[in-house]
Amino acid sequence: MECPEAARVRLPQLRLDELLEELQARLDAARGTRDRVHSLLEAVLSVGRELDLEQALHSIVEAAAVLVDAEYAALGVIGPDGKRLSAFHTVGVSEEEIARIGPLPEGHGILGELIRDPEPLRLAKLSDNIASYGFPPNHPPMNTFLGVPIRVRDQVFGNLYLTEKRGGGQFDEEDVSVTSTLAVAAGVAIDNARLYEESRLRERWLRASAEITTSLMSGSASAEALGLIAEQAREITGSALAAVATPTDGADSLRVEIAVGMDADVHRGLVLPLDRSLMGLAFSQGGLVTSADVVHDERISPEPPRFGGLGPAVASPIGTGEAGVRGVVLLAREAGLSPFTAKETDPLQAFSAQAALAMELAERRRDAEEIAVLKDRDRIARDLHDLAIQRLFATGMTLQSAGRFIEHPEASERVLRAVDDLDETIRIIRSAIFGLRIREGGAGTGLRSRAVRVAGEAAQALGFAPTMRMEGLIDTDVPRETADHAVAVLSEALTNVARHSHADRAEIVLTTDGRELVLKIMDNGVGIPSSGRRSGLTNMAERAAELGGRLEWDCPAKSEGGGTTLVWRVPVVREP
Repeated sequence: MECPEAARVRLPQLRLDELLEELQARLDAARGTRDRVHSLLEAVLSVGRELDLEQALHSIVEAAAVLVDAEYAALGVIGPDGKRLSAFHTVGVSEEEIARIGPLPEGHGILGELIRDPEPLRLAKLSDNIASYGFPPNHPPMNTFLGVPIRVRDQVFGNLYLTEKRGGGQFDEEDVSVTSTLAVAAGVAIDNARLYEESRLRERWLRASAEITTSLMSGSASAEALGLIAEQAREITGSALAAVATPTDGADSLRVEIAVGMDADVHRGLVLPLDRSLMGLAFSQGGLVTSADVVHDERISPEPPRFGGLGPAVASPIGTGEAGVRGVVLLAREAGLSPFTAKETDPLQAFSAQAALAMELAERRRDAEEIAVLKDRDRIARDLHDLAIQRLFATGMTLQSAGRFIEHPEASERVLRAVDDLDETIRIIRSAIFGLRIREGGAGTGLRSRAVRVAGEAAQALGFAPTMRMEGLIDTDVPRETADHAVAVLSEALTNVARHSHADRAEIVLTTDGRELVLKIMDNGVGIPSSGRRSGLTNMAERAAELGGRLEWDCPAKSEGGGTTLVWRVPVVREP
């Protein structure tokens, strides 16, 4: 039998072992806490370093999975409506698995619980919760769950979802605390990344505005400026399509002048109504108009089909106020992408207003230059009339007087011819003076200026500026009725070149010898097909026949240069 003294010795020894084990456990716990705090600090630093928003979101998901030892992690970004998830960033599931699972979650079931009630949520088993919807086919099994909201400036940005704690354990209160701390740091990182993204975006808009202003003020054509507006807006907003339309003559419809990107050829040249098109609504209202799905938007006419494969769209007027709306820019993204947000449309509106201001300044500058040119033309016309014509007239009178004293028949005939030449020269100079003295009320009414204007307008649809040559007294010798027909024929011919020829070069020659007007249009396109509609040619031929003229055309072989040559010739002096 053991003595009482020996028992008393063992009892303190046992107590000491228990204390040492407890101390060791506390040391291990402290060491684990220290390691976890270090991991949390490293995660916070890693997340805070990212300035790219997408990369920052991915870093947050990765850090959360490591901190709580979760096999699967995701970050769901709440959409503008505050009810659904607009983006989903995952860790632990491969791209192949995501493709097999199908569409990304929108925020139903357990995920929606956190959207409706943004407070940390911890579950031992997902399927036991009444809000659980279950998983779609091919989804990996998940039981344990931890969800924590991420706030940015007191607004819920999204939620962290963590499932399947490794080792078969459950998420505990410490996991909730660590993840909540990471969520606070994530909110700051997301805010910084968004501010950085907004500043870069603002910088790009400012650069684009400066480029357009420089282009316009350096004398570039308005079509080139509209093209710059479309290209810059499409690139900055990540749009698939950009188009710019301007009002037609009656301002009762819009014509798409510029289109770049996806199916641009379908849009270019379209005439759109003001009440059944997104661009028309923006023009009529003088403000921004957006559409979440431009294909199925009831406000927009589906005819002609032009938005295949596109989804979110926005139309912004170019200019407002007293100057009026000069045009509308349309941007559209591919179907399935996120709609345009206020953070994207606000700088777009500022950009459009700046572009309109630049166009206004450029027009004022051109007006000032035109006034200077008109003053110079006045001076030239006055000098021609007061000096050149008077001297020529005096010379002609002198020759006529001297001709009476010339007895040699041949010499007398030569003098008379010289007098006739002087009369013709005076007539030509007077025609030039008439052209120089055209004022605002009559500017652009002559055949010469109208033809130039038609060629300039066609350049936008052609994609290049046609060359032009004119000879003879076009404004003086050609009657108004004949000029009207010639302008209509030129417009029809250039439209056909733009639509059907696929040419990259065209030449216009307009000449008259006082008896006949000849309009020739040549291009290097594919020529006129042997079959198909020829309504345009028929119209041109009928106009020529009405004036007693004719239309001819030729399509040389490719070995001879190819293309099409149209010759429209009519008399300018009607037979008695």
